Amino acid sequence: MGCVIIAGARVVTPGGVLEPGWVSVSGGLIEAVGEGRPPRPADRDLGGAWLVPGFVDLHTHGGGGFSMGDSREDMAAAVAFHRRHGTTRTLVGLVTGPVERLAEAAGWIADLTAAGATPDGHVVGGYLEGPFLAAARCGAQDPRYLLAPDPGVLRRLLDAGRGTIRMMTVAPELPGAGELIGELRARGVIPALGHSDADYAAMSAGFAAGGRVLTHAFNGMRGLHHREPGPVIAGADAPDAVLEVICDGLHLDFPVVRALTRLAPGRIALITDAMAAAGMGDGEYTLGPQRVRVTGGRAVLADGDSLAGSTLTMGDAVKRAVLGAGLPITEASAYASDVPARLLGLPCGRIEPGLAAEFAVLDDGLDVVEVLA
Repeated sequence: MGCVIIAGARVVTPGGVLEPGWVSVSGGLIEAVGEGRPPRPADRDLGGAWLVPGFVDLHTHGGGGFSMGDSREDMAAAVAFHRRHGTTRTLVGLVTGPVERLAEAAGWIADLTAAGATPDGHVVGGYLEGPFLAAARCGAQDPRYLLAPDPGVLRRLLDAGRGTIRMMTVAPELPGAGELIGELRARGVIPALGHSDADYAAMSAGFAAGGRVLTHAFNGMRGLHHREPGPVIAGADAPDAVLEVICDGLHLDFPVVRALTRLAPGRIALITDAMAAAGMGDGEYTLGPQRVRVTGGRAVLADGDSLAGSTLTMGDAVKRAVLGAGLPITEASAYASDVPARLLGLPCGRIEPGLAAEFAVLDDGLDVVEVLA
């Protein structure tokens, strides 16, 4: 297929918004980007819609009524749901559960990753949220299946994923966590730190040992105090750490989202942390072994009050970052695409020549209306 030109859009690039802008695509890659009149008549005119890079979700567990840990088919269906809402590349997330069940699901991730880019989504690997987490901050993680850091269990899970597990959350204060973080790095897995009762010093030690991500900042960890700075400040102080943000107005109030972007500019990754109820109505769902009740879009454990993931899509997260938290669309777009893509080493996430031609089209209200990839 030859060159295709998409024009008549508000194109969100790293340098700003091109209005009107155009993009030429050839062989699945962005060939050129410009403002004003394209070099020849456009093959597609977007009529003034926003064109942003396809979203990259580091942390999701389900959507569209499907939970990623239930079956290979449900995993694929949840990925397809999120693709329709602008997520062109995703890590498939698993929550804490029986080791044998996690190992089986890691094999499904390997199968989907090996399938490569498909019309239903592009799985770039897996994410394990547990089982080496702190019971005091387990949140919606099932405490029955939490384990102390165990290299043997780690190797079993990574081997089951056949090299496709890309990120894993560990509580850095647990005995043996430092060694586990080192093994993750040696295996090419990004160590994330979270579901942790660590103070500033212990969390900083985790980042010094090789931690690269703070799992859903402020959630599943100590808060911020002027005499006890805590894990969020430790993440902000770690120069190459990425801070995950669930921008739904429930996990974090919008002024806190704005504050995080000032604490760690250029190092925020918007995530969904979505569970099966994303895109669905109120009712009862599951998140791993746990039952979850959703009311008014708020997901909590059925037998408690802990938040149990979100009902976000990445498109929702970007919309709320702009309209709720007041971020410029260029910044929100970078946090949804560029920052996570760079973390994973993916050739996408920005609208610039040489990168993958993966786009979400947004209307005036910033709702995703089409995915071009």
